[in-house]
Amino acid sequence: MKVAVFHNLPSGGAKRALHGFVKHFAQAGWVVDVFIPSTADEGFLSLKTWARTVRVFPVQPTLGGAFTSTIRHLPPLGSYRYPLADLERTQKRMAAAIDGGEYDIALIEQDRYTMSPFLLKFLDTPHIYYCQQPCRFNEAILRTLSQSYRGVTGLARRLGFWYAGRKVPPIDRQNALHAKHILANSHFSKEVISRAYGVNATVCYLGIDTETFRPLNLPRENYVLSVGHLGLSKGYEFLVKALGLLEPSRRPRLVIASNAVYWPWQRYLQRLAKEQDVRLDLRVLPSDDELVQLHNRARLFVYAPHLEPFGLAPLEAMACGTPVVAVKEGGFQEAIVDGETGVLTDRNEGVFANAISTLLRDGARRAWLGERGVEAVREFWTAEHAGHRLRAHLRHAMTQ
Repeated sequence: MKVAVFHNLPSGGAKRALHGFVKHFAQAGWVVDVFIPSTADEGFLSLKTWARTVRVFPVQPTLGGAFTSTIRHLPPLGSYRYPLADLERTQKRMAAAIDGGEYDIALIEQDRYTMSPFLLKFLDTPHIYYCQQPCRFNEAILRTLSQSYRGVTGLARRLGFWYAGRKVPPIDRQNALHAKHILANSHFSKEVISRAYGVNATVCYLGIDTETFRPLNLPRENYVLSVGHLGLSKGYEFLVKALGLLEPSRRPRLVIASNAVYWPWQRYLQRLAKEQDVRLDLRVLPSDDELVQLHNRARLFVYAPHLEPFGLAPLEAMACGTPVVAVKEGGFQEAIVDGETGVLTDRNEGVFANAISTLLRDGARRAWLGERGVEAVREFWTAEHAGHRLRAHLRHAMTQ
């Protein structure tokens, strides 16, 4: 099987999942060629190890592109500022290169700027679009958070968020409607895709690398861990406030491992943690070895993002034998069985704090939940399981 893979992803869970897929394809004997624009993050979990080739297509900002773009730049999505007309032009060239390569199938991942990539409009090769999530700018919860923390986000960022909320979702939807087959990472995401695009998607669950994320039988330390980019949507302020409700003598340190940091939000969280008398320890871009160590030494993994599409981080914690306490919303609740492989609560700081406190006092319960989490991951949520699921969908798409 000869497969073309496209992505324009930043570092994070989606890129980690894609790395697992490409590794699985290569180990199954498939030939994989990767096509990326220069705006993609290929430094994080590079695909070069497993792909036959990784072709980088430069995105060159032009004056004409700036004038013809629907939107000049997207401040909420990062520091890159490329006219989208130039990004679209680059992806048209990439589609032509894929079409000329006589590939059996193409796996199309998302674009960090438009979510659904422009490439879908131009691609004739049989393909599947793995939609991790539609554009979220129009979600009421994110608009509310932006307004609630207006002193943190700043006027320029709020204006950028508002403008992008008007301009990006139509681009995202128009591009997605050109996809022949769409996969979703959870049933929650499947419903979100249906509302956003008006089309049906098929659920293809992700998995995690259990060769990397595994129990190391290390002594547990007095901290709880959370993982994800340091931004408004991840619910870290909720975690700080919940921990602040615990008795000071039993209050653990909060360690956050982050792949990306929005500095005003970091400063806000540090002030909030000081007010709540919570010790906050931020680790930026830890290596996989460091991350696995953090998982294995934590007493608990805590997770409270707002309507997360899926979330690999709780599965990584489970694979390391670390019990998960999470807010009961979004896609990751499909991977956590409340009371068996973790604890799910409402978004209530008191209830969440009580769940943490109960588990911190009950070492036997923590150990049991940790063992059940490891078993659950190995039974269904490994990268190998996910690779087999995706390969079946790709074969099916080739016949349609």
